[in-house]
Amino acid sequence: MRTIMILLFISNVSIGQTIDRIKRNFDLEFNYLPENLKNKYKSFSYDFSNLWLTTDVQDIYGIIGDEHQRIAIKLISITRISDNPFLYSVYGKSKVKGNICEFYGTIHIKTIREVKTFHFGVDDKYMGKGIKAQGVLIADYEFNEDKNQKYSGVFKGKLYTKWYLNSRNQIVYDDIEFTSDGYLNNAFHGVWTSNVSRKEKICNWADYRVPVANRDFDIGAGEFRVSKKYADRGWLYFTEDRISNLIKETKWWE
Repeated sequence: MRTIMILLFISNVSIGQTIDRIKRNFDLEFNYLPENLKNKYKSFSYDFSNLWLTTDVQDIYGIIGDEHQRIAIKLISITRISDNPFLYSVYGKSKVKGNICEFYGTIHIKTIREVKTFHFGVDDKYMGKGIKAQGVLIADYEFNEDKNQKYSGVFKGKLYTKWYLNSRNQIVYDDIEFTSDGYLNNAFHGVWTSNVSRKEKICNWADYRVPVANRDFDIGAGEFRVSKKYADRGWLYFTEDRISNLIKETKWWE
C-alpha cells in the first residue's frame, strides 16, 4: 500500500508540473459530438493532407527529452495512400542542434468528430462564409528517421488537428480562432526512440505552441514565450525579452 501511495504522489506531482495544451484546445468531452464520423469522410474527395503543410516552419515549436531541447520538424510532402482514404504517406526532416535527419512514415486518421456548436471567430468574421462542418481529427503517426544518419530514431504518437469544411466541400486548416490566447493546432504528442540505444524521449510539437511541456517552459500569455531557464537548449531567441516572430528559419531542410 505504501508503494502505491508513493507512486500516486509522484504521478500527481508530475501532472502538476506540466501543462497539457491539447486538453485545453481539443476538449473532446465538451466541444465535440461523441460519434466517430470517419464513414462520412471516407470519400477520396476529402483530402486532409493540406492541413499538415499549411504552417510556416518558424511557427512550429517542439521539444525533445526531459530537458526540453528544441527540435524543428518540417513535413515536406504528404500523399494519401491510394487504397485507404485515411492513410497518408509522409516525408520530412528533423533538426536538433546542428543534426538533420530525413524521415519517412505515415499519418493514419483514426477518429473524426464534429463540433457541437460552430465558431466563427472575432466579431463572427466567418459567419455567412458557407462553412458546412467543423471538427477535429485524431490520428496515429510514425516517422522513421534514416538509420544510416547520426542520432536517428523513430517518432511515434498521437496527432490532433482542427479543420473545417468550406462551401466548396474542401477540407481547410482551422485557424478561425487564431487570435485567441493559447491557440495551437496540429498537436503531435508522443515519443522519439533512438535507433541505437532504444532509449525513449518525450517529443511534442505543434503549430504556435508546444502542446505538452513543463509548467515553467512556456511563460507567454497570449503568445509563445520561453523561460530564460531553457535559453541554452535552443530557445535563446524565444525568451521573454526577445521577439520570436522576427526570427526566420534558414531553409535547412532543402
